[in-house]
Amino acid sequence: MKRQRLRTPQVLTCTRIVLACLVACLPLLSGCSVFDGMFSNVTVGEEEEVLKGVPPETRLQEGMTAYEVGHYKTAAKAFSKLLEEHPFSQEAMLAELKLADAYYYDGKYDEAKKHYQAFESRHPTNEAIPYVLFQYGMCDYSRADRVDRDPGSMRLAVESFTRLLNAAPNSPYSQEATRKIKDAQEFLAHHEYRVAEFYRRTGKEGAAKQRLQYLLSSYPESDLAPKAQRMLQELEGKPASESDRADAAVPPDASTIEADTGKTME
Repeated sequence: MKRQRLRTPQVLTCTRIVLACLVACLPLLSGCSVFDGMFSNVTVGEEEEVLKGVPPETRLQEGMTAYEVGHYKTAAKAFSKLLEEHPFSQEAMLAELKLADAYYYDGKYDEAKKHYQAFESRHPTNEAIPYVLFQYGMCDYSRADRVDRDPGSMRLAVESFTRLLNAAPNSPYSQEATRKIKDAQEFLAHHEYRVAEFYRRTGKEGAAKQRLQYLLSSYPESDLAPKAQRMLQELEGKPASESDRADAAVPPDASTIEADTGKTME
């Protein structure tokens, strides 16, 4: 399953929104009394240390330049340095979001999702949140690339994309999220069918029937539904044993299915 860089007008709009929010906040922050005396106790040594730091706009430019040419590790380092050195700068919010993006496009989906979650936690009302919710789903979706592996990440993807549709049904990402939900559900249906096939081959017809029934009830619109229905009809009339019912409750080990079939999802 290949990752595709989201270079759409919606993503550019998301970036512009973050920048616009930052610029809009500057007049408020500059006149806020909460900053009075904040730096009154800084020592000479601390001032020198701060002055040695690279300006935040320079760090941001370093990160964006590397990001745009696909050097995501370099970009992540620059964004991280900006956040370490200038956590309260006007560039910090965009750096937080682009740091998560850099991890995502570098294939580090767990790390990316943590940073998207951190962004949502810090800025829950920011207009970039629909994009962040969409990326939650993409992190989960991108982790699952074979039907014989643990389908847990695909189930999480469905949950994440569904959350986006519930929270922002008219967002620029809703249409793509709907397509991804359908793809994820098809993936899960294929997984269930493979498990049912495995049980049938190993003589556990009762367990196979239960998996097929689950497939048909959970994913009735799947392309595999007619095939699953035919297999179920073939197995009807064969009573399930106690061991069959126990096996149906727990999927077989993924490595067992892989060794048995040697097939991967295209």
